[in-house]
Amino acid sequence: MNDHRPFPRWNAEQAAGLDEPGLLLYRSNLLGSDLRITNYGGGNTSAKLRQADPLTGQMVEVLWVKGSGGDIGSMKRDGFSTLYLDKLHALEALYRGPEHEDEMVGYLPHCTFNLNPRAASIDTPLHAQLPYAHVDHMHPDAVIAIAAMANSEAITRRVFEGRVGWLPWMRPGYELGRRLKAYNAANPGLRGIVLGGHGLFSWGESAQACYENTVDLIERAQAWLAQERQARQAVVFGGASAEALPAAERDAVLARMLPVLRGVASAGGPKLLHVNSAPEVMDFVNSRDLAPLAALGTSCPDHFLRTKIRPLVIDEAVWRLEGEALKDRLDGLMATYRTEYAAYYERCRRPTSPALRDPNPVVLLLPRIGMVTVAGDKATARIAGEFYVNAINVMREANAVDRYVGLPEQEAFDIEYWLLEEAKLQRMPRPKPLVGKVALVTGGAGGIGQAIARRLLAEGACVVLADIDEPALEAVLAGLSQAFGRDPVRGQRCDVTDEASVQAAFDATCLAFGGLDILVSNAGIASAAPLEDTSLALWMRNQSILATGYFLVGREAFRVMKRQRTGGSIIVVASKNGMVASNQASAYCAAKAAEIQLSRSFALEGAPLGIRSNVVNPDAVIRGSKIWTGKWSEERAAANKIDEGDLEAFYRDRSMLKRSVFPEDIAEAAYYFAAEHLSGKCTGNIVNVDAGNLAAFTR
Repeated sequence: MNDHRPFPRWNAEQAAGLDEPGLLLYRSNLLGSDLRITNYGGGNTSAKLRQADPLTGQMVEVLWVKGSGGDIGSMKRDGFSTLYLDKLHALEALYRGPEHEDEMVGYLPHCTFNLNPRAASIDTPLHAQLPYAHVDHMHPDAVIAIAAMANSEAITRRVFEGRVGWLPWMRPGYELGRRLKAYNAANPGLRGIVLGGHGLFSWGESAQACYENTVDLIERAQAWLAQERQARQAVVFGGASAEALPAAERDAVLARMLPVLRGVASAGGPKLLHVNSAPEVMDFVNSRDLAPLAALGTSCPDHFLRTKIRPLVIDEAVWRLEGEALKDRLDGLMATYRTEYAAYYERCRRPTSPALRDPNPVVLLLPRIGMVTVAGDKATARIAGEFYVNAINVMREANAVDRYVGLPEQEAFDIEYWLLEEAKLQRMPRPKPLVGKVALVTGGAGGIGQAIARRLLAEGACVVLADIDEPALEAVLAGLSQAFGRDPVRGQRCDVTDEASVQAAFDATCLAFGGLDILVSNAGIASAAPLEDTSLALWMRNQSILATGYFLVGREAFRVMKRQRTGGSIIVVASKNGMVASNQASAYCAAKAAEIQLSRSFALEGAPLGIRSNVVNPDAVIRGSKIWTGKWSEERAAANKIDEGDLEAFYRDRSMLKRSVFPEDIAEAAYYFAAEHLSGKCTGNIVNVDAGNLAAFTR
């Protein structure tokens, strides 16, 4: 393979003192820490352990095996299913043959040990049937490359010198478990078994021995492939037919094109995009073999479950287009893909097959640019790209030595539309309201900005926080990433008074997620001074940040949303001061009034495009707000002739409801305007979040 880094090694110190389940977990996490060993969510591990039966107190043999839907790299101890091994073996008497093997999954809950709620996976029988104490089933690129060769069986014997067996492709399940058992019994002394087109089974009598056997077999496969490639002087993917764009030019093309692509791809519901321009991706998309290999589809079922059976290639002649011409060509390519996917469904469907699923492509390959993956959430889009990188690695190595073969179409369909997979999809919880949506929040490092970002993230949105204060921005990003994961959160330094800086922030948003659905224009300052003491510099600073800045970010958001053609929501965080003036704050009040009028203009021009614009007017958000940590607090106290420490009580008591206003209150109003299902018929509106101020009533 191209990646020559050593695999993670077993750390005896780290493993010392762990109990048997702890060693299984350590082994699993170690295997899952390297995508060359297995892809995210793919593969499984097991151990057969002696434990006391909670009912009888007698020692029994228990199979610990990765449960359904888990990921060995990130799982915890509760990610394992535990089952009585003797009950699993007793299921043999109930087995009615391959045409009925799916019903065996329904018996697995009856074998549960100690009332463990973790559902057992379809691979459980594979681990139960093999007689070894510790078993790994991995999807390493190097081994799958051998498994996906036309002459896979003979090459497996050569690579592993007869110490690793080979079985032809078969869908995971009870029948495959029986065949693994029979093959292993007929071929004593094996270290593992390669499954055609699928992956590797390997084992050991201890957790460490199993891990080291697995890694050694993968390293042997890697070394053999490298040696053969060198001996044959193989040209990668038939050689290059195009040259990658320089990074700056590539990003400019993507920033322009991705919103259009996202809009076209979102016809059946909101989608997020992920860009991958890794070296192995660029080798593939710029190669002579791109079209024929992409058409063959992937081999490993884990790959095509995430990526569909084949990708869509978008040639340079298409992505060079702009405006209507670009949209029309992308529409045409997507329509053709959907038609071909529907035909594949009709060719392969069985009487019991689930209904046709989303027929749009997941993987888009762009010569000279890279790969774009499409999914309903960011993590799924990113992971789909990782899976296709695995597929690229497999195709590269298989074709260099032999001939790559994809999984037969009917087999691929039977996995993709497997009733057990459908049942798993149906059990998934309903997505949160903002899943698939992208928000940009200016002033994101401040108290109100943070609160809004947290509220949107909690409802499933992806959020880009833009702020001029980089240290504060980094601190906020760290906290939000810890709470919500790294996939849905990004940060971007942005000076809202600088046109180029604003454009760069929106370009970065498009590159990260594909486009924009929600703008929260929140960057702010506050100042106070008697009219005769208000300098031109102070006036211009307020106008520059609070009026011009809001115009610049609103205009850029409008442009992106217009290219997407999926509507959008612009939320202007203005102030009570935009409705009613405060004493000795003329520059600030005038600029805030400009924000409100800007929002009305956005609403007017945006309505035909489905772009809504609304205003949230806070008042006296003192706790947690950055603008109250500077001179503004001192100035407002002086203007109201009170002590600075009494400001919160002063504003609370001044309100009609006698209640303080907090950043979370502003965030709730912003979420209302962001959520289409709540405020989809609201535009040009103003919501005051001020605990009641008669003078600021909008009517």
